Amino acid sequence: MDSAPPPGILCLRDIALADAAALLDGHGLTLVLVEDGAPIPGSYWGEPEAGIIGSTVHVRGDTPVHSMLHEACHLIVLPPERRATVHTDATDSVAEEDATCYLQIVLADTLPGVGSARLMADMDAWGYTYRLGSTRAWFEGDAEDARRWLVERGLPPA
Repeated sequence: MDSAPPPGILCLRDIALADAAALLDGHGLTLVLVEDGAPIPGSYWGEPEAGIIGSTVHVRGDTPVHSMLHEACHLIVLPPERRATVHTDATDSVAEEDATCYLQIVLADTLPGVGSARLMADMDAWGYTYRLGSTRAWFEGDAEDARRWLVERGLPPA
């Protein structure tokens, strides 16, 4: 893919990388920044999308924040034994995908300079689709199953 994010999408270069790394570290993950223009290891969709291998999330400066959070959340929702074997593609489970989307919105509020409102707007601009028409509508009115899935596993939101 290797295409630039649409204008206005918040990228890793727009926030403090140390904040993103600390957030991931708090969940047992490592954030690795690769050089601009370099391939992103473990990227399912191709650059500039984040990549995952084991407990590591690979990004570039032009990786959208929502992509970094989404891929990190794929790893967070997995039990450690499954996380260790991940390379590029985390799951084919609809329930895990929904939980991942929900969690990335929740964690965006803990990331300075991001916040859930901004993340949801970026998710819509990027092309995430939900049957209620927007990320916010899904999160506020149709995501109870994703929230319950997370809570049942002791994951945020508690």
